[in-house]
Amino acid sequence: MSEEQNADAIDAVVGAWRRERPELDLTAIGVAGRLGRAVMLTTPMVEAVFAKHGLKQGEFDVLAALRRSGKPYTLIPSELSATLMMSRAGMTSRIDRLESAGLVERALDPEDRRSFRVTLTERGFDVVDAAMSEHTANVAKLLAPLGDDLDVLDGVLRRLLGSLE
Repeated sequence: MSEEQNADAIDAVVGAWRRERPELDLTAIGVAGRLGRAVMLTTPMVEAVFAKHGLKQGEFDVLAALRRSGKPYTLIPSELSATLMMSRAGMTSRIDRLESAGLVERALDPEDRRSFRVTLTERGFDVVDAAMSEHTANVAKLLAPLGDDLDVLDGVLRRLLGSLE
């Protein structure tokens, strides 16, 4: 396939900048634009899977963190906040919604009565497992056009994130 047949919307933006600012190396701008566009295009498809299970992305993230923590599927809010890289205030509102939906339970921490533990309920376990199975299949389908390049992209993005974090 020729480069022209493989052109996308980002090429038009980069091309316009090349015309206006030919002295700039715009390679990184094209890559960053494509990463952003890929996230923008896939996010609604990912969120649709979570919505089928009555969840928003952030709620799925909390349930998934509890589920992958292993038995007894319990963490304290500060552990959840650190794992999900978010504020404790934001975590509290997510936990409130999940507790109201019967997907998690809160109980005082017997080792520190100033804190509490968040535990996945049986219903929460079933919901997150079903959502994770569908999410995994969905993301695999979305990225299937990459074929063998998926492993290459994974390595390149791992290196990039390692330098940024």
